[in-house]
Amino acid sequence: MLALWIAGAGLVVGVLAGLFGIGGGAVIVPVLYEVFRALDVPEDLRMQMCIGTSIAIILPTTIRSYYGHKKKGAVIAEVVRVWALPAVFGVAIGAATATYAPSSVFKIAFVVFAAFIATRMLIGADRLSLGTELPGRAVLSVYGFITGLVSSLVGVSGGAVANAVLTLYGRPMHQTVGTAAGIGVPITIAGTIGYMLAGWPHQAQLPPLSIGFVSLIGFALMAPVSSYTASYGVRLAHWLPRRQLEIAFGIFLALASLRFVFSLIG
Repeated sequence: MLALWIAGAGLVVGVLAGLFGIGGGAVIVPVLYEVFRALDVPEDLRMQMCIGTSIAIILPTTIRSYYGHKKKGAVIAEVVRVWALPAVFGVAIGAATATYAPSSVFKIAFVVFAAFIATRMLIGADRLSLGTELPGRAVLSVYGFITGLVSSLVGVSGGAVANAVLTLYGRPMHQTVGTAAGIGVPITIAGTIGYMLAGWPHQAQLPPLSIGFVSLIGFALMAPVSSYTASYGVRLAHWLPRRQLEIAFGIFLALASLRFVFSLIG
């Protein structure tokens, strides 16, 4: 039954990755949390295990989503190049922090961020703007660092952060989705390696077939399914009108935010 839940979540994760340029960590993390609870992973290490495994699962899905959008010419290559290195640096700091900080910190951060972005998307992205042109390399680098840091703290590929920044500067929604997927590639590679290293000191307390905070079992069950279905999300993203895509993205983030709120008060 646990295997079926993981595979089913993989279907949803893949479509979300292609549709919104995100990795689907908001779907993966709660499913893995129940899996690792059934496997008796210590509670003080369980959230880190969920985040690390989530990032690893997202990796092939993000790559497939990126190439799908790139073929359609929806990736701003310069933004991906400028953001990549600062984003990796942010991931490294986040992975180290996640080893020691309580899980409630990650949940609260996600709720605040997701609620803000969801509200912005639902009321209309065009109503909030920082300009019509992208900022210089220095400012973009700061955005890249923040994207990597947030991604590594909540187990996502950074798509939500990248989408928010690029739409604030007037980039079309379809273009922000493709670029977000591109930025997610170095983030998920660095995040997977970072969480493997961060969990190594706790290896004796983790489930079999784990490398640090990355479960190879969870990866093997979910990653192939989500990677395969990402192409369907890409097709859907380029078929839907912009406003419908914004509304769908806002609803998704609102639901993900509520999931964390319930886990905090529960």
